[in-house]
Amino acid sequence: MTGPDFSDPLAWRSVIAPTLDVIEVIADAAYRRLPQTFRTLCEGLVIRVEDFPTDEVLDQMGVQTEFDLLGLFQGIGLPFRSESAPAHMPNMIWLYRRPILDYWAEHEETLGAIITHVLVHEIGHHFGLSDDDMMQIEASTA
Repeated sequence: MTGPDFSDPLAWRSVIAPTLDVIEVIADAAYRRLPQTFRTLCEGLVIRVEDFPTDEVLDQMGVQTEFDLLGLFQGIGLPFRSESAPAHMPNMIWLYRRPILDYWAEHEETLGAIITHVLVHEIGHHFGLSDDDMMQIEASTA
C-alpha cells in the first residue's frame, strides 16, 4: 500500500498536524515498547499531552519560551517512595505537542522517535540515569 505523493502540492491539502489525542496514542505505544525494568521505575505512570507547558511550569523550569520544553516528569519514582509517606499523585509525564511538532519540523527524526526520546529522557533524568543508559534504552525500542 502506498501513501500520497507528497511531491504533488495538492496531496498536502488533506494532511493535518497530529492532534493531542494522536500524540497521546503515539506516546502510549512508545512507552509500552520500553523495557519492563525501565517502566517499573515509574509504576502507574500517567502520560498527559498538552499544547504547551503552563506559565507556572515555564517559570519553575526557567525556560525562555514555551517552545523550549518538550516534556516534563512530575512525581516520585518507585525507589523513592516510602510506606510512611502520605498518599501522593501518580507519576506523570507531560508531553508538549506544539514544541514537539516544532522540533520535529526542524530535525530529520520521526515523530515516534522524538516522543520516545522525550519519554526516556524525562524518566531517565528523574532517576539519575546516564545519557549512555538512556541511549541503550532508546536503542532497544527501535
